Amino acid sequence: MTSESWLIEGGRLVSPEDGLDRIGRLLLVDGCIAAIDPADGDLPADVLRVDATDCIVAPGLVDIGTDLGEPGREEDETIETGTAAALAGGFTSIACSASTDPPIDTPAGVEFVRQKAARANRCRVYVIGCVSKGRAGEELAEIGSLVEAGAIALSDSPKPLYNTALLRRALEYCLMFDRPIIDMPEVPSLTRGGVMHEGLTQLVLALAPMPAEAEDLATSRDLRLLETTGGRLHLSSISTSGSVELVRRSKARDTVVTVGIPIANLCFCDEQMRSFDASLKVNPPLRSRDHIDACLEAVADGTIDVISAGHQPRSLEKKMQELDAVPFGMTTLDTVLAQAHTFLVRSGRLDWPRLIQCLSTAPARILGIEGGRLAVGAPADVLVFEPGQRWTVSPETLCSRSCNTPLLGQELEGRVTHVWVGGEKKLR
Repeated sequence: MTSESWLIEGGRLVSPEDGLDRIGRLLLVDGCIAAIDPADGDLPADVLRVDATDCIVAPGLVDIGTDLGEPGREEDETIETGTAAALAGGFTSIACSASTDPPIDTPAGVEFVRQKAARANRCRVYVIGCVSKGRAGEELAEIGSLVEAGAIALSDSPKPLYNTALLRRALEYCLMFDRPIIDMPEVPSLTRGGVMHEGLTQLVLALAPMPAEAEDLATSRDLRLLETTGGRLHLSSISTSGSVELVRRSKARDTVVTVGIPIANLCFCDEQMRSFDASLKVNPPLRSRDHIDACLEAVADGTIDVISAGHQPRSLEKKMQELDAVPFGMTTLDTVLAQAHTFLVRSGRLDWPRLIQCLSTAPARILGIEGGRLAVGAPADVLVFEPGQRWTVSPETLCSRSCNTPLLGQELEGRVTHVWVGGEKKLR
């Protein structure tokens, strides 16, 4: 625990969980938020001050399902570089995807990531364990042992849980541990070999299709199994208007389901695939404008709970292949908040409280971890974001080991300037 005390003053404090959205001061002492708008006489004598005038002061961001690459794909990302990128983007907590090589399907795998993250000493790193052994979708992993080792959720994502019987057993089994199952809804037989969203642009470009129905069918199945078992389910990446309506109706029946959408699926559309930029090849694929508008509306009204980074870094060599052979993935951790501000807040599609709810408060609640709040006694996981600062995305401005982002060369408006994790200043 840090012994430094910090006073962040003059900034706009945004914490939707606490009904906080106003100019104020935040005092951090002994790793926790000690006071909001403290009197000068209550400040520690050695307090360090940060002027946050014209800035957003918010709880640190939380991401579900970050691809850290290590072990096995260190050419794409390492825990060292991935956590550095997380801090640069304002993330104080990330949940590491189980899609490593070998997959995180044993207690040893959980412990490896935890120890490497502790040595990196940047943001908080939580571990997601596999639902199935080897992420093969055939036999349940030793879920009890994974939870005992510290896994906070179970998932084979970004590989979908296509085995219906396995998913049902997992939902039932995890009731004993109060851990969520995270699934990426997709019917693999409908998307196998696909490159982009099925539609007019795909026909013009003559690229293999990934139909929206592949997601809608899997979403429907997942929701039905959830209603049958009463388990905890988080759909990590819905992207279609059909899935939005299915989730909206399910929530109206008081089903305990939460859903997320990657930032890319809100900011980019399938038309941009005309550039044949391999960085735009992601899964779920970039959809047409009608799907994006439906998803934006769902984010605004609370049907979609979480905006995720969808961080899947890929090395330059992998992204230089033919488009049909290029692996899915985009580097995002460094840019999420600036991207959301540039494309969503400034356009009026989202306001700051809702954005922080989706990027911090909701994911923390879903994972059952501390964070996502600016409240007295809460951990001092805090960011400062300067909306007026413009910067150009380049390999030199990214901390991730890979730079497979379509934002290279583009100017974004707004940048994270300060980050504290447990009261320890990690950035600037």
